[in-house]
Amino acid sequence: MIIKSEADLEGIKKIGKIVANCLQYMLKTAEPGMTTKELDDLGGAFLEKHGARSGPKLVYNFPGFNCISLNHEAAHGVPSDKKIKKGDMLNVDVSAELNGYYADNGGSTVIPPGTKKDFQLLEATHKALYNAISGVKAGAPINGIGLRIQEIADQYGFSIIENLGSHGVGRSLHEEPEFIAGFYDKKDKRILKEGHVITIEPFLSTGAWGVDEEKDGWTLVTGPEHRTAQFEHTMVVLKDRALIVTVPDIIL
Repeated sequence: MIIKSEADLEGIKKIGKIVANCLQYMLKTAEPGMTTKELDDLGGAFLEKHGARSGPKLVYNFPGFNCISLNHEAAHGVPSDKKIKKGDMLNVDVSAELNGYYADNGGSTVIPPGTKKDFQLLEATHKALYNAISGVKAGAPINGIGLRIQEIADQYGFSIIENLGSHGVGRSLHEEPEFIAGFYDKKDKRILKEGHVITIEPFLSTGAWGVDEEKDGWTLVTGPEHRTAQFEHTMVVLKDRALIVTVPDIIL
């Protein structure tokens, strides 16, 4: 969507704060022995408490409130009786709707103890996100997002999941501009417009370049030998910068 009024902006900010707080709550609460469904139920209760509805459940009838992925699961992991274990790479993606507005954010963490490579992957992915955000402004080329992600991935020696990307959001979970590559796509001539509401979500991996869909019809995976991290924010494109709306105000 494109922000056209103060009401639009306030609506995006409000749902952005809720999903950001929910994400932090879930990442802080996750512990060994907990199932991904138990963690998802906590996140679902958090959203309900704040009047929000799960985005993936509402738009796609996803079998859970949030996407929870482990290790070689890069995205769209279905909450289940699978238990979280020590050393797991955990990704949580929270998106929700409130009063007709949607926001989307995600984050990865390692359930202690993690390896040096795990923490390097997290650091690189987080840095790639903010490097990409730093180039966002009205009139900037959309492929500059992927270029800035690729700069950091190359610097750290990690691969990019090329068939996962960022997207527009706002009045639905996925909108124009559709698929925004996490790598430099010289063929993409689109330009960011003032008021655009978009996500940026780099997916960096220890060696995988793409994902495949599991038999459940949802979970996207690399080979079992690889790990993937993702960090994501929703933002509004301003004349000279990005206004991030998924900034949490609670740390639990």
